[in-house]
Amino acid sequence: QVQLVESGGGLVQAGGSLRLSCAASKSIFSINAMGWYRQAPGKQRELVATSTSGGSTNYADSVKGRFTISKDNAKNTVYLQMNSLKPEDTAVYYCSALRGWDRYWGQGTQVTVSA
Repeated sequence: QVQLVESGGGLVQAGGSLRLSCAASKSIFSINAMGWYRQAPGKQRELVATSTSGGSTNYADSVKGRFTISKDNAKNTVYLQMNSLKPEDTAVYYCSALRGWDRYWGQGTQVTVSA
């Protein structure tokens, strides 16, 4: 199984930045895809950004240009750099990994952006 450990969440003011980290127990190039999702109160969990083992990335329209997903293969870690944060970015952010037929989730980390 793939274990995912998230870090980097917290409270920031609007316009600030955070970097979320997701450390995987498997080499990330052995994982088909990794990504970040978020869930705000009263809403469904939604895609924020994904990255495949082939290097392709995808972003939600709401974060494109502000967020960047990146990876460090040597550290088996995927990052989400979040800049120009807005109050509407407030949510629980989850790291996810897809490997074969199995999907794995981290426990989530709270990101709160104050106005």
